[in-house]
Amino acid sequence: MSPAASTTSTARTAGEEANLRVTTSPRPGSRLAVEVAVPGGRSQKSYDTALEKLSRTVKLPGFRKGRVPRPVLLQQIGPLRIRATALEDLVDAVVREAMQQESIEAIGRPELSEGFERVLERYTPGEELTITLEMDVEPTPSLRSTRGLTAEAEPVTYDPARLDELIEQSRRQLATLVPVEDRAAGEGDVVQIAFHGSYVDTGEAIEGGSSDGMEVELEEGRMIPGFVAGILGMTVGETREVSCRFPESYPQDAAAGRDALFSITLLELKARELPPLDDAFAQQASDKATLAELRADLEQRLRDDAERRHRTNRHEALLTALVEQLEVELPETLIQQEVRNLIEQTAGQIAQQGMDVKKLFTPDLVRSLMDSSRPEAEQRLRRSLALRALAAAEKIEVAAAELEAKLSEIRKGLSDGASIDPDRLRLAVAEDLLKEKLLEWLEANSTVTAKPPAASDEAGSAGETSTEAAAKPEKPSSKGAAKSAKPAARAKKEAADPAGDETREEDGQP
Repeated sequence: MSPAASTTSTARTAGEEANLRVTTSPRPGSRLAVEVAVPGGRSQKSYDTALEKLSRTVKLPGFRKGRVPRPVLLQQIGPLRIRATALEDLVDAVVREAMQQESIEAIGRPELSEGFERVLERYTPGEELTITLEMDVEPTPSLRSTRGLTAEAEPVTYDPARLDELIEQSRRQLATLVPVEDRAAGEGDVVQIAFHGSYVDTGEAIEGGSSDGMEVELEEGRMIPGFVAGILGMTVGETREVSCRFPESYPQDAAAGRDALFSITLLELKARELPPLDDAFAQQASDKATLAELRADLEQRLRDDAERRHRTNRHEALLTALVEQLEVELPETLIQQEVRNLIEQTAGQIAQQGMDVKKLFTPDLVRSLMDSSRPEAEQRLRRSLALRALAAAEKIEVAAAELEAKLSEIRKGLSDGASIDPDRLRLAVAEDLLKEKLLEWLEANSTVTAKPPAASDEAGSAGETSTEAAAKPEKPSSKGAAKSAKPAARAKKEAADPAGDETREEDGQP
């Protein structure tokens, strides 16, 4: 029921002489107030029923169970407990009836606006009782406009340079590490080092700042600034004092912003010996027989991915424009449900990584996540409601035959032992199909122009299927307080990995 205006209705309750009078009125935040006037006869009957029910449970010496006289029962149980029991049953019953009578679909549990204790003070059996309930209800979204929307989206085009980059990444993964003794360490080498670090201002040892043997790839960004640069030019067996400074954002508070001195000994030096670019490499790196086939396959995958991300950017821009036209009040219950969904998704992703969710998700962390997740939850709800309003306004729906065809296609791809709720599958597929239709409609009835790409946005390169922006700082490690404080979350999955698997780009950690 839409809480658009106040309404009053009267209905005769089953088996009663009197009627329930129900008045509804809207409240801010997609809430509805429901005032119910309960006749005196109904309130008296609830009291008598409660008294009879309690009498069957009381055992008193000298009286048979269920035969305790009312004055004695009142003295033993107390009139307040009887009235509270009667009121609980009465409220539960009339709330169900009132909501059924008014066809109200509440989100969450209805609440007594003045609280149970205050209503109990007013409750007198045999007299009319008026109670007011408040509840969240489904919002009724509307759009100021659906056609002629304008949006800006960053275009994504195929970049041929990415083809060579991905092949080089695969060559590095398949490279052989060869010991080197006749030259100094250079950029791109892999070294085994022993080191000991101390703070310059106090001379105290850095916690986790030493190791008897740690492998380091000599690439900037893998360690704190200055650490890798200090190793370049060293020879096997050489010891060098290297000055560094921990970044202000370093996750270990005791080290953040402080100058440090590391005594580093180069134990072993290795160089990467890359495989030649030939058909043998293609066979080792992928399921392709020749290098030409590998390059052709990679190019097609890069083009497909660029097209997919280009379309995604346009859809994101259109959804943003559509939400700007949305008029709706978000009920708090829906917001909290969406916040919980987001936290559950995060917990599921962490569990898949093998981490103990119960230990990580402390009450303080959960409260923090609930606060920080609220803006995203509201954004997701607004998008969903805007699409719902668009479907209603333009009468866009999924045909039954189209839904059945898609379900049949999906079922063919499922294993025989897959345990999937058919109703949930149908609902999910129907929602996906409807969203596709709505986005296609927006494309056809809106204008999307290209906007310049962000100059610093490296994540938009073709070939990247997704970017996991966890942005979590690196944890201090007993193997290296010298680790880079750079966020570890540029773990990008490359769809166009020559081996056919997802290849993680270097993420700034040894």
